[in-house]
Formats: sequence, C-alpha cells, structure tokens
Amino acid sequence: MFDILMYLFENYVHSEVELMVDEDELTKELTRAGFHQSEILKALSWLERLAALQESDTPYVRTNDNYSFRIYTKEEIDKLDVECRGFLLFLEEIGVLNFNTREMVIDRVMELDESSLVLDDLKWVILMVLFNAPGNESAYAQMEDLIFEQPDGRLHS
Repeated sequence: MFDILMYLFENYVHSEVELMVDEDELTKELTRAGFHQSEILKALSWLERLAALQESDTPYVRTNDNYSFRIYTKEEIDKLDVECRGFLLFLEEIGVLNFNTREMVIDRVMELDESSLVLDDLKWVILMVLFNAPGNESAYAQMEDLIFEQPDGRLHS
C-alpha cells in the first residue's frame, strides 16, 4: 500500500500534474502500473481518510500548549521507532509540525500495513499530510528542504 501512495505522490502531487478525480480511471492506471487491486483500494481509502482529517475543523483538541507532551501507545511505539519519534519531536520544535499535523501524521502512519516504519518512509507520510493540510504551505516547503536538500560538504559558511 505504501508503494502505491508513493507512486501517486511522486507522479501526481509532487510533479504538480493534476490528479485524476475519477477513481475508476485511477484504479485502472494503478493496475496497469502493476499494483494489486486490494492494495489499490487500501491506498485510496487511506487517502480518503487523510482528506477527511484535513476537512475537520479541529481533529484533535489541545488544552494547554505550554505544558503538554505526547505519550505514545504501545502500538505507536512498535510502529514508530525512537528515530522516528525523535524526528517528529524535532519537527515540532522547529515549527514544521504543530499539534494537529503531528497527530494527523501519526494517525496516517498507524493506518499503513507496515509493522514498522523507517525514517525515510515517515518523511514521505509527513510530506503527504502537510501537502494536504490547508495553511501549511510554509511547513511543507520546509519539510521538502529537509528531505531534498543535499549538503554541500561545508560545515561553516
């Protein structure tokens, strides 16, 4: 399922090609690309649930921004290793993710078929969430820079 999400993101969203809205045509194209019907349906359902999260005015409630922290469930810890959880915290600290977008990322990660996620895959999920979250254009651009920026070898400018 994750491969299909990546295929869609790279071929439509990230390349700025208009995504087909006809689910049947999209399913046919994905089948021609070699993906199995059951995985295609799971991926499309995953994207629909992401869209539903984006449309919700307040998908998650937070009472006190200054003194709250995230406690992960056992299932989340099993899927998101220390490196992934640390990266999510880092992104919150630098303002790429806020409380809502972090929770959307975790929600979407937990719906993936993979038993655990590597950091590179998590980065793509974050990009997908930020791309679809209205008002997060700057955060999306920052995340893109973090993923695609190639170090030039200089430590100091």
